Amino acid sequence: MILDKEHLRANLDQVIWNIEEARISVSEHHIVQLVAVGKYTEVENIATLYELGQRAFGENQVQQLKERMQTLEALPLQWQMIGTLQKNKINNLIDLRPALMQSLDSLVLAEELNKKLVTKSSKMNCLLQINAAKEVSKSGVASEEAIDIYQQIKESCPNITLKGVMTIGAHTQESKRIQQSFETTHNIYEKLEKDGATICSMGMSGDYQLAIKCGSNLVRVGSALFK
Repeated sequence: MILDKEHLRANLDQVIWNIEEARISVSEHHIVQLVAVGKYTEVENIATLYELGQRAFGENQVQQLKERMQTLEALPLQWQMIGTLQKNKINNLIDLRPALMQSLDSLVLAEELNKKLVTKSSKMNCLLQINAAKEVSKSGVASEEAIDIYQQIKESCPNITLKGVMTIGAHTQESKRIQQSFETTHNIYEKLEKDGATICSMGMSGDYQLAIKCGSNLVRVGSALFK
């Protein structure tokens, strides 16, 4: 559904207001990036959000990312890959040169990605995805192994530039459990700051305010913007 500009403006203003409120409760110096997730919306709505000042957009699938980057190539948007990356799509993603790949979910994927990056003389900024909620349905490395794996990737995958970590909050109505998954990830992030981590990506439409209060500095918001 194509939404009119005023409708999108109201949604964007509300999300930004909520981010501000949560951010200031942490510290007025805490800066949070909003990545708009276009997954279920029309490309026209992304163009309208750009007119309203939004610059960073995320997509879950390489094919959709490619189509949207091509359709909107006249606009200076910052594109990010936020969904699970299948090995057979690695070359396609490298060619798209996203600003950030948020879902590096295993050492095996990192090694495969690095190999193809070397072949193409290319580099990629990535986040290590952590399955802090310990849910079978989610991809990502175990919290207990995250620091080791992060350092291993840094050492053995020179063409990947790790920028920090990403998690998806626990899939539950219990805010305590969601909060725990965010706090676990943020603790790992703090330990990795000495290794150059600057991004702690946590929080989606249903829980981004809670995520910011737990230390997130990048939120991935889709349905709250495009409803």
